Amino acid sequence: MTAEEILNLLVEQFGKERIAGANLEAIDPWVEVSPDAIADVARFLKTDERTQFDHLNNLCGVDYCEPDEKKQKKFGHEPHIEVVYHLTSYNLKHKITVKVVLARWKDGQVGSLPEVPTVSGVWKIADWHEREAFDLVGINFVGHPNLVRILCAEDWVGHPLRKDYEFPLEYHGIRGK
Repeated sequence: MTAEEILNLLVEQFGKERIAGANLEAIDPWVEVSPDAIADVARFLKTDERTQFDHLNNLCGVDYCEPDEKKQKKFGHEPHIEVVYHLTSYNLKHKITVKVVLARWKDGQVGSLPEVPTVSGVWKIADWHEREAFDLVGINFVGHPNLVRILCAEDWVGHPLRKDYEFPLEYHGIRGK
């Protein structure tokens, strides 16, 4: 299937309110899915005979924020977090990228991590990818069976790939900067 055929299938199945957008001209064509629909869309993409996306190549979190207020005006869009899913069907030899756009903070409260449902029940490898995105970007994957840090120490404060992250001057007696 082409990216356009996959998009049309998803819109037909889930409606335009749950399939929020797409860019089919990108090097890696992508479809944007509303956060509340990602688990259902993922299950559909994996199990439907027309798509058979049996492999989650990668899942990552991306912080689209410009911390410098002067540069923010040139940034071109509102600050947000994206969860990006790269999917492949080995059987049908096609691929697609799916994105979920989240507010940087849940309910606009600074420090309250954005939330999205887990897809670890659909693709087992998502367990590790979601833990990494939680640890480094600060995304809470609701329903994840073991959402704990995977790269940073358990007592680490903050999420180092967020653009507003401030590196500690000292950690357990070890000087940073």
